Amino acid sequence: GEEGEDDEEGGADSDEGSGEEGEPGDFQLPSAEEEAAEADNAPDTAMLNTRVQEVLRVLVNFRERRAEGTSRNDYMDRLTKDLGTIHGYIPFLVDLFLQLFNPAEAIEFMQANDTQRPITIRTNTLKTRRKELAAQLISRGMNLDPIDKWSAVGLVIYDSTVPIGATPEYLAGHYMLQSASSFLPCIALAPQEQEKVLDMCASPGGKSTYLAAMMKNTGVLFSNDANPKRLKSLAANIQRMGVRNSVVTNYDGRVYPSVSASFDRVLLDAPCSGLGVISKDPSVRLQKDEGDISRCSALQKELILAAIDSVDARSKTGGYIVFSTCTITVEENEATIDYALKRRHVKLVETGLDFGVPGFARFRGKNFHPSLNLTRRFYPHVHNMDGFFVAKLKKLSNVKGPKPVPDGVKDKTKGGDVEDAVSEDEDMEEVEGEESGE
Repeated sequence: GEEGEDDEEGGADSDEGSGEEGEPGDFQLPSAEEEAAEADNAPDTAMLNTRVQEVLRVLVNFRERRAEGTSRNDYMDRLTKDLGTIHGYIPFLVDLFLQLFNPAEAIEFMQANDTQRPITIRTNTLKTRRKELAAQLISRGMNLDPIDKWSAVGLVIYDSTVPIGATPEYLAGHYMLQSASSFLPCIALAPQEQEKVLDMCASPGGKSTYLAAMMKNTGVLFSNDANPKRLKSLAANIQRMGVRNSVVTNYDGRVYPSVSASFDRVLLDAPCSGLGVISKDPSVRLQKDEGDISRCSALQKELILAAIDSVDARSKTGGYIVFSTCTITVEENEATIDYALKRRHVKLVETGLDFGVPGFARFRGKNFHPSLNLTRRFYPHVHNMDGFFVAKLKKLSNVKGPKPVPDGVKDKTKGGDVEDAVSEDEDMEEVEGEESGE
């Protein structure tokens, strides 16, 4: 990164002294023959990195530095190919990253995926305190620290002379091996004691056991997973962690409203393409394509409506739904939430997380509901945790559809928040039975 910055500065200086017209630099994209010759040999990473920096230098001041007859697309195509070769991604994914980030940040993101995230554990407050646990683990040969000011229960482990998943403390359920990012949806959901809570996609149980600890083992927690094979690890973790308020269920999340629609809160950590956790699963780089993202997005849309329909809007303490994924695509994140806002009487609220990047309210010509900036994104290269997305919804009524509004209100608000246009206590008789269209 730093070398590149020097290049850019040097480039700017050299351009200024190169005549009034701002002549282009001497960098040329490879010809078809040169490209063919490159393809025959093993990739020369040093040369590719240099070329990437040269392309970035041109893109920073495109009008002045481009070679004649070469379009911005030509440079972007070259960048996509070279970055794919250096970091081992299919072109589709590099393109996707270049849409989400500027080129320099896309490179930081890919570099962050080449290194593992720190190992983190969560103290089980049903059985111990973080301070006591830290002292015990240090005495066993672990080098650790509290995770950060945003978590009161997390520890980050730098190195250990003993296996982290086999200490007496682990086996006794004093902690859970859990990525820092997966603390976030639980903190956002913030379940209260004595509530009825659903974790819709719960295996292997890291989030469920955290929710149970937040509820202090009171109320009832439904820990559900659609895949029967994953129930074993879920039930085992629930038992090991001393959770006593949980019921393990095995339903397709999409049918959950018919099982129970009286939850105070629901956590939907939805199935996704996993593009936030590439450092854990390098095979993603060569496998995930547009089809995977579309399939995940379609399933998420069904699941989020089911999650909303499982919550009782009349809950005295709750009425909240948290949606999270470990991916970075807009199609699986903001677009899913926008879909839910159009089809159910819900609104986005603050996540309660005081860090993270606000979600996109518009992306590549698509406008989402302006409140999408209340959602939060987390990135490996910014927050040193897995790529993650968190959104928190409040259910406003148990209507199975968007709130009915009088004709013409939608135009006035220009797709904005209907809440502002129609006060809650307004007489709605004349629109009863009418469905507000999309």
